[in-house]
Amino acid sequence: MDRQQEFVLRTVEERDIRFIRLWFTDVLGMLKSVAVAPAELESAFAEGIGFDGSSIEGLTRVYEADMIARPDPTTFQVLPWRGERHGTARMFCDILTPDGEPSLADSRNVLKRALAKASDKGFTFYTHPEVEFYLFNHPADASAPLVPVDQGGYFDHLARGSTHDFRRAAITMLESMGISVEFSHHEAGPGQNEIDLRYADALTTADNLMTFRTVVKEVALEQGVFASFMPKPMADQPGSGMHTHLSLFEGDRNAFHEPGAQFELSKTARSFIAGLLVHAAEITAITNQYVNSYKRLWGGSEAPSYVCWGHNNRSALVRVPMYKPGKGNSSRIEYRALDSATNPYLAYAVILAAGLKGIEEGYELPEATEDDVWELTDAERRALGIKPLPQSLDAAIQIMETSELVAETLGEHVFDFVLRNKRQEWDAYRSQVTPFELKRFLQVL
Repeated sequence: MDRQQEFVLRTVEERDIRFIRLWFTDVLGMLKSVAVAPAELESAFAEGIGFDGSSIEGLTRVYEADMIARPDPTTFQVLPWRGERHGTARMFCDILTPDGEPSLADSRNVLKRALAKASDKGFTFYTHPEVEFYLFNHPADASAPLVPVDQGGYFDHLARGSTHDFRRAAITMLESMGISVEFSHHEAGPGQNEIDLRYADALTTADNLMTFRTVVKEVALEQGVFASFMPKPMADQPGSGMHTHLSLFEGDRNAFHEPGAQFELSKTARSFIAGLLVHAAEITAITNQYVNSYKRLWGGSEAPSYVCWGHNNRSALVRVPMYKPGKGNSSRIEYRALDSATNPYLAYAVILAAGLKGIEEGYELPEATEDDVWELTDAERRALGIKPLPQSLDAAIQIMETSELVAETLGEHVFDFVLRNKRQEWDAYRSQVTPFELKRFLQVL
């Protein structure tokens, strides 16, 4: 037994932890959980916990149902909302086959494989997400209009505002679990908030994001409201994105930084951005996985709709933030398409793969776009070589299904499941008769 496992067992005993929740994520990014008693923990570390994988979205087929969840002791944290006495803790799990091999259908393993490829090239991949979400009052029934908890706007300081209390409680809970928060504020929409997590390696960030979504929903329940990470819950208000800052490090050196270069960006950074631009359309069905995601991408309010990059240009898909003099390690790029409902393991895996492809192939970066891309005409965008992102989930699926990069990154099992699942979602969506159609056409046709 290694030292980390011994630490977990000792902490469980000393803090009177009665339940340990083993967490993992299905292919759609939904958190799954099984609880074990302290007496079973040593066995769980050694052998894992068996479960029926065929009942989990995308994990395995019925005739090969047996799977094993083995907890990662480095992810052990006490759940603060479960109380001090007779407490509950959690650990993330790696999903294995019965013979102990990593499951090809495990989202966490998909990201681990991508990070291992980067490591082979000498890179560590760091990410810093800015997570947006809405807080609503509970509706009387499912058909009732959504009522945001306030009418605030961007950076508004609302006297006695419930969102102040909410953010304070959520951040306190996150930091008690070792998840560092950098900023928090009211966002542009009524009841919309943003909490930014500190830089961490991409696997830690993905684990933190799964915890983040759970914490936010728990705190919302405690305060009598509900939280939603839906990309575009209200047609006339901004969507919820998850702009993510990215950088590659070689040891302690930021591989994206080059003193004296344009925007202080190294050739590695420029090729990484070029990779993102070349493969952006292919990865969009992963970074924006729901039919509702495209209401955000094409609904304005600073959501990126076109494939371009720019220095401090918030209408661009990839933004290069202002360089801080003397802080080479702060050089980074920001990918703005991601929404808050993505599966972070798969999203970071395909983003990394696209960037690494740009580095491997030596992609040339086109000229930066400094115009407000939304204000350009279609003809002007075509003249500048600026292409649109997919405009619907259907379009995104059709582009992704021909992508060797995404197929290789996700692996055949996950790739096929995502395509099959998203086609079903699109078919179900397009068969709906919407309130828009009834209101516009029912009485006039």
